[in-house]
Amino acid sequence: MELVKKSFAEVVGTALLVVFGCGVAIVCGADSVAVSLAFGLTIIAMAYSIGNVSGCHVNPAVSLAMLIKKKITFKEFCVYVVSQLVGAAVGCLVLMMIFGKDCGFGANLIQGGIVSQYSNSKTMQYLVALVGEIVLTFTFVLVILGVTSKEKYSTISGVVIGLTLTLVHLLGLFITGTSVNPARSLLPAIFYLFTGKAAITQVWVFIVGPLVGAALAALFQYALECKCEKKLVAAKVEAEPEVKSEAKEVSVASVKEAEKAPARPTTKKASTTTKKTATTKTTKTTNAKAK
Repeated sequence: MELVKKSFAEVVGTALLVVFGCGVAIVCGADSVAVSLAFGLTIIAMAYSIGNVSGCHVNPAVSLAMLIKKKITFKEFCVYVVSQLVGAAVGCLVLMMIFGKDCGFGANLIQGGIVSQYSNSKTMQYLVALVGEIVLTFTFVLVILGVTSKEKYSTISGVVIGLTLTLVHLLGLFITGTSVNPARSLLPAIFYLFTGKAAITQVWVFIVGPLVGAALAALFQYALECKCEKKLVAAKVEAEPEVKSEAKEVSVASVKEAEKAPARPTTKKASTTTKKTATTKTTKTTNAKAK
């Protein structure tokens, strides 16, 4: 039942991300600030609404990173990814109802600047787009893993993640239109078939790039945590001799005090014995005289 709730939360979260993010992209077109804010603000809203249920992944790349970090099981990963794809499909259906089947659905495409710069090489166009998606997703997922790793960041994690998504969009919109989310790219590319085939032929870039970037971010975060753990262990090892030395000093001091402590009763006992001896002698002397 718990997994069903998480699944439903991911469907709703991903659907709303597509509706508002891609919807603003349809309406505002080239207004990069508006589109960036739309995606970022939607993530902030979802983080504080469904985050306590499913973690608000709404992105197969994020779910992959969580799987690598062993935050979720493989079964949960599969359920999350299916839910996200279903959510993206629902979002596209809503967009089609609002804007019609020729709206473009905010599908990702390699942008004109990259195409014109490498007009003589399709391979370079795809390579630049792929590297761009890897870098953008690496940045986004790394921030997610970092800000969700400690409980003390929980109150601000949603804002930080949303602003980071806004940041990567501000650059990525001029490279690929910014995916960093295979679900957000795959379903709009499928619905884009109503308009043309360009998006579906390029969609592999927006699936492979984000997944590779997310995996690299998870591995990098894992390496950082291992180094931190090694430093903590080294610090403990260095601290142990000092603790032992202090304990030894305390032990020696205790022994010395213990050695000194019995001296007083012994003196008293000796004094008492002396007094008894003197009394005995006096008694003997008195008895002798009496005789």
